[in-house]
Amino acid sequence: MAKEGFRRLVENNTTECMYMYILKILSEEPLHAYVIRKEMEERFGFRPGPVTAYKVLYDLKRDGLVVKRLEGRLKIYKITNKGKKELERVINFYKERINLLQ
Repeated sequence: MAKEGFRRLVENNTTECMYMYILKILSEEPLHAYVIRKEMEERFGFRPGPVTAYKVLYDLKRDGLVVKRLEGRLKIYKITNKGKKELERVINFYKERINLLQ
């Protein structure tokens, strides 16, 4: 059970909640979706499928957490102030969880 439980914990906190990783990456600089996926793999150890990343970006845009602009043929995503506040909220949530578990 512990092995399966830990696998689910990892999945739930990576691919199932990838929005927080995208917001973190975009808090540092605006990027294209392909670069975001590459950064997620390099920095956080997992790479979502292309459709999944675009779906999350679409939802983030719909919710006003990111904006999209065209640079030539590339769609570049940038975090909004609302997105920065949401990222801060997520970070504080995880800090609270860690404190409770220590």
